[in-house]
Amino acid sequence: MISVSNLSVQFGKRVLFDEVNVSFTEGNCYGVIGANGAGKSTFLKILSGQNEPTSGKVNLEAGKRMSILEQNHNAYDEFMVLESVVMGNKPLYAIKKEIDALYADYSDENADRIGELQVQFEEMNGWNAESDAASILSNLGIPEELHHTTMAEIDSKLKVRVLLAQALFGNPDVLIMDEPTNDLDYETIHWLENFLADYENTVIVVSHDRHFLDSVCTHIADIDFGKINLYSGNYTFWYESSQLAARQRAQQNKKAEEKAKELQEFIARFSANVAKSKQATSRKKMLSKLKVEDIRPSSRRYPAIIFDREREAGDQILNVEGLAASTDEGDVLFQNVNINLAKGDKVAVISKDSRATTAFYEIINANKKPDEGEYQWGVTTNQSYLPADNSDYFTENISLVDWLRQWAKTEEEREEVYIRGFLGKMLFSGEEALKKCTVLSGGEKVRCMLSRMMMMRANVLMLDEPTNHLDLESITAFNNSLKNFKGTVLLTTHDHEFAQTVANRIIELTPKGNIDRYLSFEEYMSDKALKEQREKMYAVPV
Repeated sequence: MISVSNLSVQFGKRVLFDEVNVSFTEGNCYGVIGANGAGKSTFLKILSGQNEPTSGKVNLEAGKRMSILEQNHNAYDEFMVLESVVMGNKPLYAIKKEIDALYADYSDENADRIGELQVQFEEMNGWNAESDAASILSNLGIPEELHHTTMAEIDSKLKVRVLLAQALFGNPDVLIMDEPTNDLDYETIHWLENFLADYENTVIVVSHDRHFLDSVCTHIADIDFGKINLYSGNYTFWYESSQLAARQRAQQNKKAEEKAKELQEFIARFSANVAKSKQATSRKKMLSKLKVEDIRPSSRRYPAIIFDREREAGDQILNVEGLAASTDEGDVLFQNVNINLAKGDKVAVISKDSRATTAFYEIINANKKPDEGEYQWGVTTNQSYLPADNSDYFTENISLVDWLRQWAKTEEEREEVYIRGFLGKMLFSGEEALKKCTVLSGGEKVRCMLSRMMMMRANVLMLDEPTNHLDLESITAFNNSLKNFKGTVLLTTHDHEFAQTVANRIIELTPKGNIDRYLSFEEYMSDKALKEQREKMYAVPV
């Protein structure tokens, strides 16, 4: 369907891709993964023709149409929402515009041309274009009353959904998407997962959402050492198999036949699990067809995120009574929130309005005053907080060693060797630890904040969108550390896997109070009675 031949990309002396040859075939969904800076987004731009390679070429099968998820959210501001979606099928839209122009200046001379165009338009299912576009918009949560509004007039988060509808419209032969789940809620992501799982054409996607990659991908395209290697299966299979291969490589004395048997048993076990699921992989090329030699260790570096506690907390963790908060404009974020946290609780704090969850964390960390109500931490608790916006922590132009030293409690902790130990666990080794904190990337800042949290040894962790800016390696290591943490966790995240594997309790903040259930995230979101209750608690009185 689409392939690259002898593809090389070089920026100055830096070689990003070196003689890459890879093909993407019909009926498969490819998740493109790689460390930060490996070239994932660059590769998608080359496939879509937005960037030119240094050498080599991209080959799209003749007669096939490609669609790309637009990254410029303001590119269609002058157009109506519905029209913007139809514009996703460029050949169809061009015919429609020509027909409209010919009718606007109708004459006997152009009647034959109109007839020809209308035949082509009908063959492309053009007469149903607007209804099909409206259907996709509705499924993505864009209400019908906004379909004839200009893109400039709608909220930026809704623009993301319209541009996603544009990419999906018209059943493109090759669909290319870079981070399609950004700014989508759980229900919309679930709809997109189901849509792509049933998609019969070629999908190539970059995403940091592991649940999404597991739900839709039939193959993983791994960018490593300037090459792209394809592996059958979803992200979890790639991760677990590469970890197994790495462990085997470390076991130098293990016999070859023992290693082969272990890998074969792993493939068989994973294949059986996939066959029972409803994921896309269950109807595609089965993992059991894999050869043992196809599984290789990854060169990825995973941070060592380990949360130790200075002491164990008692039974009283946090008590919240009648808490309320609103925006400066008077919009109610939540009210009448009553919570009592117990020892061992790992809570996913959720809301349809992200401002509500952030306000809640800011209040219980004494950074913001509530409109009403009060809260009290247990006397045996000590807390550590990872805010969604960490910019206030990185205003001084000091080294990472000096930055982390600010949270040292003893003379021993102030020692450079001690501090470098925490930074090293987060992949800031050698000269990296002397970087100025004002020049850090978003992901580096989050890793610094995690170093700070580890050094604080709190027994209560509060995390507001902790996966923002992190790569898949850091997200995976972070997720595993929270599953193993023995203390209390309050967590807000759009990462489905994080919420499902960490939380044993769900607390939802609404303008009419809170919902509190000891359920897994998936159980909570799929409960029909709870869904009806949630809708009522967000409903605005007429």
